[in-house]
Amino acid sequence: MNLRSRRLAWYRWASIEGFGVATLRRLEAVFGSLETAWRTPLPLLQQRGGLNKNQVQALTAALDTPPPLPPRRWLAPADPAFPAPLRQLDRPPLQLFWQGKGSTWAYLNRRQAVAVVGSRTASDHALAWAERLGRHMAEVGWPVVSGLAAGVDAAAHRGCLAGNGRPVGVLGTHLQRTYPQDNHSLQQQVGAAGLLFSEQPPGEPVRRGHFAARNRLLVSLVQALVVVECPRRSGALIAARLAQEAGVPLWAVPADAGRNSAEGSNQLLQQGANLLLHGEDLSANLGSGPLLSPQKRTATHRQAAPASDMTQLLLGQLGQPRTLEELQEQVGAEDQGLLLTQLFQLQLDGAVRSLPGLRWVRIR
Repeated sequence: MNLRSRRLAWYRWASIEGFGVATLRRLEAVFGSLETAWRTPLPLLQQRGGLNKNQVQALTAALDTPPPLPPRRWLAPADPAFPAPLRQLDRPPLQLFWQGKGSTWAYLNRRQAVAVVGSRTASDHALAWAERLGRHMAEVGWPVVSGLAAGVDAAAHRGCLAGNGRPVGVLGTHLQRTYPQDNHSLQQQVGAAGLLFSEQPPGEPVRRGHFAARNRLLVSLVQALVVVECPRRSGALIAARLAQEAGVPLWAVPADAGRNSAEGSNQLLQQGANLLLHGEDLSANLGSGPLLSPQKRTATHRQAAPASDMTQLLLGQLGQPRTLEELQEQVGAEDQGLLLTQLFQLQLDGAVRSLPGLRWVRIR
C-alpha cells in the first residue's frame, strides 16, 4: 500500500470515536493493513481485532457514512514529517493537526527547540522575565515552544516574536479554538511566524485533561525545559516531572521565597533543577540554535573563545567560597553575565558547586 492510501485509511479509522493508536496498530498487524481491515466482515473484525462493544457500535455507524478526507495540514504517524520522538512516547498521538511553517517539523524531529512554561497568573516580574528569555533564545537561533496558555507561555512567545524567532505553540484545544480567548491575536501571530499544532481534531470539546496531556508532546520535542514561575499546583510542574523522567534538562528561575505563585518553581530548585539567572546561561549551555545565521554563529564563537582562560582563573580563585562580586574583582571580569555563564558551566561539569547567597566553591 502506498503512503497516500495508508494515510487515507488511517484518517478514516482515526475519525471513529474510541479508536486509538494501539487499536489501529493491532488491526494493521492482524489484517496486514487498515484498508484490508475495513473490508473485513464485522464479526470477524470484532473477533480477530479484539474490538469492544463501544468500538463495534461506533464502527457500525461509520460504515454507513462517506469516508472523511484529512485536512491538508495533517500528519499521521507514518508520515515522514511526523516527529520521531512523538512515535516513541508511551501514549503517542493518534494524529496531528497543524498550521504555520512546515519546515519547523524538521527542528522538532531533532529536538532543536527550547520550552518555556509557567503559571497562568504569574507576577509582573515573571512575565517580563519570560518575555526577555523568549526574545533572547530567538535571537540566538532557538525555536521557542510553549502551550500558548495565559501568563508565562504567552509572554515567552511574545518575546520570541519580538526577536523575529520561530515560536511553536502546542495547543490543548483544536486549532480553530483559542484558549484563553485573549490570546486570539497572539495565536494567529504564532501560526504565521512559526508553528501551531494539536492532537485534537476539529470540533473536539475543550476538556481539562487535554491541557495536561499536551505536556508530554511539548517535553518530548525540546533540548531543555525552563520553568519561569509556578505555584505548587500547576501544569508547569507536570511538564517538569515529565522532563525529569525523560532526561530533558530542567531549568528554573528563582523568585521571592514568600511568593505563593513561585513556590512550585522554587521547590524545583531545591530538587536539583538548574538555576537560571540570565538567558545567556541557557544559551551558553545549549550553544547556538539551528536558526542562527552563519555570520552570527561565527561572531558568537569568537566571543566565546576566551572562555578557557577565564575557566582557569575562576578555578584558581575558588579554593574557598567566593561571591560573584569577589570573583569579578579578582579575575578582572567586566561582563558579569559572561562570568555567571562560566560559573554555571563549571557547575554543570561538576567542577564547582553553588552555595547559599550566590557563592561558589571548587569541588576538591
